[in-house]
Amino acid sequence: AAEEDAAAKGAEEAAVSKAAEEAAAAKAAEEAAAAKAAEEAAAAKTTEAATVAETVTAKVVEEAVVEVAAPPAAAAVPEHVPYLLIGAGTASFAAYRAIKSKDPLARILIVGDEDRLPYMRPPLSKELWFMSDKDAVEDLRFKQWNGRERSLYFEPPSFYTPVSELMDSPKGGISVLSGKKVVRVDPKAQVAFLSDGTQIGYDKCLIATGGKPKSLPQLESLPEELKEHVTLFRKIDDFQSLDKIANSSKSITIFGGGFLGSELACALGHRGKQSNLEVTQAYQEGGNMGKVLPDYLSQWTTDKVRSEGVTVLPNSRISSVSKGEGGQLKVQMESGNSISTDHIVIAVGVEPDMALATSSKLEVDPVHGGFKVNAELEARTNLYVAGDAASFYDVALGRRRVEHHDHAVVSGRLAGENMTGAKKPYTHQSMFWSDLGPDVGYEAIGVVDSKLPTVGVFAKATAQDTPKAVVTKTDEAMRSVSEAQADKIIPGGAEPALKDGEDYGKGVIFYLRDNKVVGVVLWNVFNRMSIARRILKEGKSYDDLTEVAKLFNIHAAE
Repeated sequence: AAEEDAAAKGAEEAAVSKAAEEAAAAKAAEEAAAAKAAEEAAAAKTTEAATVAETVTAKVVEEAVVEVAAPPAAAAVPEHVPYLLIGAGTASFAAYRAIKSKDPLARILIVGDEDRLPYMRPPLSKELWFMSDKDAVEDLRFKQWNGRERSLYFEPPSFYTPVSELMDSPKGGISVLSGKKVVRVDPKAQVAFLSDGTQIGYDKCLIATGGKPKSLPQLESLPEELKEHVTLFRKIDDFQSLDKIANSSKSITIFGGGFLGSELACALGHRGKQSNLEVTQAYQEGGNMGKVLPDYLSQWTTDKVRSEGVTVLPNSRISSVSKGEGGQLKVQMESGNSISTDHIVIAVGVEPDMALATSSKLEVDPVHGGFKVNAELEARTNLYVAGDAASFYDVALGRRRVEHHDHAVVSGRLAGENMTGAKKPYTHQSMFWSDLGPDVGYEAIGVVDSKLPTVGVFAKATAQDTPKAVVTKTDEAMRSVSEAQADKIIPGGAEPALKDGEDYGKGVIFYLRDNKVVGVVLWNVFNRMSIARRILKEGKSYDDLTEVAKLFNIHAAE
């Protein structure tokens, strides 16, 4: 019995051992099959990734041949960034520089709806039109008035940190998420929402969405086929489109007599002299820059534009636009006259882009337009606004909104400083400038309204009193930059005898309110803006502004 029990026990143990072996073999076979399946899946994924990479690479190479645009953003967008800048223009880039100067290891993300890296706008209506090198224009390179070539972009692609690497960068950096649009900001949760559903949290955020070009109500009902013959000028795409149109059309009509309209008229007139392009400029004021310059100087400017070969039509208002003969547009004026033209450019100003204000329930200034912010440019806690879209409280002049390059730089810089804890109010009196080609330019500051009484003091111009000369001297196309770096001016100088026709060669125009100087235009007088700022800040009444003009040393013979 004992032997039988032992034999049974041995058989049972053998059966258990065999079952264990079979189970182990089955498990090993299962693991082998799983490993093989994983290898096959990995191989398939690698092949797919390689195919996608080849496709993306081919697409990037193809796009690179066409133009220098922003590199495609990586898919990995940070869920949270310390500094988020909405808008990829001048104000945002100025804010970036200010943040990095205060916080060298800062990680900054710019989100821009254009598929481009940050760039400067002023040359789009100035220097780029005077370029003869077509390859340079295609690459968005321009020559300053002194002949030095530079890029329209603030920095090359290699300057920026890839978006996917930003938060892991030990030295911090700046990344650009291009071709993406922020559609809403939640100030309480400190989160920005993109149109594609992406959410980005932030510690500090700047809204610098700028402005969008105004149109005319008479053009709203135009059929699409006619709208193709109308340009609202603002971005690089608008310049490139108009550049091609100017090369292939016989006639272009510009509506608008302000800064942009007058600059484009001179630029296209210069082009027209070489290509027989007929250029017409029409506007409702009595002369070019009629809302800013006193009548006599506005008329002088109009004559200058006409000397560039432009047909100027002051006191003109559009009644309607319709399809004309030969594929042209027929523009009917309120006066009864009509214009036939191949293309129309609308340059009647900009309005702040307020889409984010509505969706984010941010306060809007009903008087000046724009996002309503305090003197520190803060709209809500940790949420700032700078540039064209900011209606800020000026501690000296009250609530204001300004639409100029210098203001974009200064307000962007201040917002950046305040985002790092500076808590500084806006006290800067921004300036603006306009060049009608390389030979005539002006700079202005304060309230410059042609409705105000003015006093002008003029002198004989020299070869050094041109935009080209000041850029040659400073090697800087952005006048707000060269003004900030200007040397101190020694006042005085003897007054030379003026000849006929030279009365408006160069000079200073003072704008008065309650007998106090509230604005100054420097006509072909450069690098004197610090003096004008001091005069405005003092807010004095003067018995003899001719003596005040001597502070600018306009009679110097240099």
